[in-house]
Amino acid sequence: MVEDTLPERKTKNNALLAIAVGGLCAGILDLSQACILFGWDIPLAIAAGLLGPKALHGGVGAYVLGVLLHFFIALSFSAFYYAASRKLTFLVQHPLVCGLAYGAAVEQVMNLVVLPLSALHARGPYELHDLILGILVHMVVIGLPIAFSIRRFA
Repeated sequence: MVEDTLPERKTKNNALLAIAVGGLCAGILDLSQACILFGWDIPLAIAAGLLGPKALHGGVGAYVLGVLLHFFIALSFSAFYYAASRKLTFLVQHPLVCGLAYGAAVEQVMNLVVLPLSALHARGPYELHDLILGILVHMVVIGLPIAFSIRRFA
């Protein structure tokens, strides 16, 4: 009976490792590029999505909350990809194409669902240049790390 639970435990450990590595790599890359391009106050803007505009002038607590929220979102997207990959095996078999597509989809979910529902109620109109840049960046820094992590560790 103990032997039957060992493969299940190994699968669960591999799932957690795959989700963690993918989400943390994607989170680090995305937060780094955002801070480099837009300034080191980006975590305050992320916290403002939950707390409202007053968080933009917040202190260390709001900053840490923004970082934690960012990694929660990245890990959630990683977990979603992992769950989908259990039924849609092509997600694991073709991580380059699927990762790029997933990164583009993540960008659209953020722009069309998460940001409008946030406390900032961020909505367009967006500049075409910004939309294209956002899609390309998320394809590389979100989609690829998650897809290749799931392929490697799951």
